[in-house]
Amino acid sequence: MQIAVLSGKGGTGKTFVSVNLAYANGKSIYIDCDVEEPNGRLFFKPQEKHLEKVNTMIPKVDANKCTGCRKCVEFCKFNALAYIKNKLLVFPELCHACKGCVMLCPQKALSQSGRHIGCIEYGKAGEVEVITGILNTGEATGVPIIRKLLSIMHGWAADQANDRSALPKDRHVIVDCPPGSACSVMESIRDADFCLMVAEPTVFGLHNLDMVYRLVKLFGKPHALVINKDMGDIGLIEKYCSDKDIRVIASIPYASDIALANSKGLVAAEEYERYLGLFKGILDNIELEVCHEADCHIER
Repeated sequence: MQIAVLSGKGGTGKTFVSVNLAYANGKSIYIDCDVEEPNGRLFFKPQEKHLEKVNTMIPKVDANKCTGCRKCVEFCKFNALAYIKNKLLVFPELCHACKGCVMLCPQKALSQSGRHIGCIEYGKAGEVEVITGILNTGEATGVPIIRKLLSIMHGWAADQANDRSALPKDRHVIVDCPPGSACSVMESIRDADFCLMVAEPTVFGLHNLDMVYRLVKLFGKPHALVINKDMGDIGLIEKYCSDKDIRVIASIPYASDIALANSKGLVAAEEYERYLGLFKGILDNIELEVCHEADCHIER
């Protein structure tokens, strides 16, 4: 089962929840899609690491074929192309690799070329396979790396399990999504079986929860909420969840022992038995939710 963990902003506890879920499950695959700030590996400290470069497509211009029709320039919404002084210019940093300009050019003056934008790091921490996407500084978008992460995940993980046909049933895939609700988050949850939202019980936390909730609903994904940093005043967020029919499956306290573990780069579920039980309970609840959703579809 693929579980996407997402939050409306950074610092809510999305990575904290993702890492602890992966550890609590034991045989897990943790995929860090927060490619601009991938920090799950700081907790897992994976061994046996190796890197794979990720390239993205950029258009290459054949000046002899270009007639200056500007159809590609008009098509590109990211201003990655410009026709200036009878010359078609490409701005690689702005290109989102949609390939539309290449397909659209009537003269076939544009072709595909590659550009290095980041890498994928593979490693292992105990029973957890750790796969991390790392975007080069200054790049406009990490979507190509996220696509690569999720497309290779099944084949790579199955190879590790000596079973290329499917992932082992007990091996959950935990996807640590980027914060927010932009294109990179949409790509991260596209193939998820379940979306676990994480939110703080504050006015700002509620505002950002509303954004990711709308996104999850748009994709029609089974979902639930974990409240993090609970200081005893969660009435505001509970009312929102009641109005939207969002199930709250856990509330994690704002506690000094969690803060201490996080500050030292330790996994709370490994350090404290009570948090191991808490995160195992979250996984059990998710499995029940997914089974219930599957039964509902069968009945329909």
